[in-house]
Amino acid sequence: MIIGTAGHVDHGKTSLVRALTGVDTDRLKEEKARGISIELGYAYTPLPDGEVLGFVDVPGHERLVHTMVAGVGGIDYVLLVIAADDGVMAQTREHLAILRLLGITHGAVALTKIDRVDAARIGVVSAEISVLLAPTALSHAPIFPLAATAQRDSGVAALRAHLLSVAADWPKNSAQGLFRLAVDRVFTLPGRGTVATGTARAGQVETGDTLAVMPAGTLVRVRSIHAQNRDTGVGLAGQRCALNLAGIEKTELTRGDWLADPRALVPSTRIDARLRRLDGGNQSSRAPLHIHLGTAHRVARVVPLEGAPPQSAASSRVQLMFDVPICASPGDAFIVRDAQALHTIGGGIVIDPCAPARRRRSPERLAFLDSIERLVAGEGVASLLRNAPQGIEMRDLVRLCGRSQEQIALPPEARVIDARGARFVILESHWLAMSAGALEALRTFHVQQPEEPGIDRGRLRRMTQPTLGDAVWRALIDELVQRQAIKRTGLWLHLPGHRVTLSDQEAELALKLHAAIFSGCFDPPWVRDLAGTLRAPEDEVRGVLRKCAKQGTVFQIVHDLFYHRDRMRELAAMLQRLAHEHDGVEASRFRDLIGVGRKRTIQILEFFDRVGYTRRTRNARVLRTDSSWHEEKSSDAAVGANSEGTRVR
Repeated sequence: MIIGTAGHVDHGKTSLVRALTGVDTDRLKEEKARGISIELGYAYTPLPDGEVLGFVDVPGHERLVHTMVAGVGGIDYVLLVIAADDGVMAQTREHLAILRLLGITHGAVALTKIDRVDAARIGVVSAEISVLLAPTALSHAPIFPLAATAQRDSGVAALRAHLLSVAADWPKNSAQGLFRLAVDRVFTLPGRGTVATGTARAGQVETGDTLAVMPAGTLVRVRSIHAQNRDTGVGLAGQRCALNLAGIEKTELTRGDWLADPRALVPSTRIDARLRRLDGGNQSSRAPLHIHLGTAHRVARVVPLEGAPPQSAASSRVQLMFDVPICASPGDAFIVRDAQALHTIGGGIVIDPCAPARRRRSPERLAFLDSIERLVAGEGVASLLRNAPQGIEMRDLVRLCGRSQEQIALPPEARVIDARGARFVILESHWLAMSAGALEALRTFHVQQPEEPGIDRGRLRRMTQPTLGDAVWRALIDELVQRQAIKRTGLWLHLPGHRVTLSDQEAELALKLHAAIFSGCFDPPWVRDLAGTLRAPEDEVRGVLRKCAKQGTVFQIVHDLFYHRDRMRELAAMLQRLAHEHDGVEASRFRDLIGVGRKRTIQILEFFDRVGYTRRTRNARVLRTDSSWHEEKSSDAAVGANSEGTRVR
């Protein structure tokens, strides 16, 4: 259990912690000289059962609220400190508002400095405190009048006994989930190196584990662990931990970073969240705001996702847009202060820590955010999958749940897809709907383009599921091919009924045509020239070549001009090489490489545009990454096996 102090400056927080634990948490020379806390302070005291009770002492000055938030973000129980002579002050109220926004609902009140006032004043301030706490979750918090600096015990023992009793009954934090620790202090120890301290927010870490420093992504190894002020081999959620790290210098780690399981966090400059404004906390939606998340302090702009920005005491979903990457998990609480960092104006809960920039207000996106909120509320992943018609990559599901793949309970109707080294989770109903959409699009294509042999896999995806990841689409197509719902002939996908056969006479002519076209290299003869050379009717030559095009052995570039399959592979490879060398392919450069005229070069490039291998951008072409042309082309045997007609070369 970790207890954190809160309250106005000079109300005796540090003195109280010293009276309770015997530890002076003011360790800096400046703190000693000025008599106020500037940095976070830490103290520990043993419990009768052998466990350790931890304290985080926070500064109370109005200019150090950012440090206070970093300290109380991971506490279990708050000790609200109010001096009897001053009573409730400005930072008392602001600290209490911050505690409410962070969801801290358990605590006690220490009414300090009672040796400086009379009994009547104690009664007045106690009544003032009751009124202050009445609308909060701390309304039933006990009040302990005391004098922490008095020579004789004046209420400290009663408070200590209460805290020990609460700690004895405090539930253990679950060690399940991916480990995360919010770094609040970094230092070096002679002979040991870099040490980072903070409160473990989830999971557990063991000596020898590899963690990621986020958002930088640097991997480090845990040399040793100091948890709750004791050497140990494991650190658990809810404990104050000091991790001795290998593989990083002190200058590479700072307050605001996370030490986490490499699967737990992803850096992002956009976070979708639910924001609640405090009474009187209105602020221009265009003004940058100070966001305190974990132990990080960053500046962000707030973009409403549901109409106008939330007004006082209202809650709505917003997108936080940061200038630099930040990390979070769904359910993490944050505090918002105004543009001048002078007043706390609200706070909220992270929904999606890796939010999109586009279509962020669409009904589909808002429904997805609904399901993440239900996930945070403990309802499981079923709703999340229902609102993900294209599925969710397993690593994203792990990150959203904060649990390993093995710890996530998938609904019975979910299927896991292995796709090119990645794993995706999708409901069976969504998978069948995508399959049906692909078949319907292919059927429509055959009706509209009966002369075409089929369609490229990437082009079919852009027609049906343009936002679907290519890896999942490949898995979908592979299953449809395996089920024989569609056929794959060379680079083309087509329905089983869309086939062509060659008679013996046509096959004999096709062999001659293939040889003549192949020998023409990148400038093959036109249909009329082929007909004259082979002394065959022009219509017969044209008809056979169109059938060959449907079989995938030749490609029709323009009317009456066909290229051999192998020559097109060569041209595709040359295009790919040029694109990688020059970040795009200009027609003139491609013309010089293949040695044909500009008109023919443009015809070839337009063919590659048409089949989805390239995309024109102004005066150049860029490669489409999802095209079948990038893959190792099918062998002749494979083409023959997939073809319903006579195999020809």
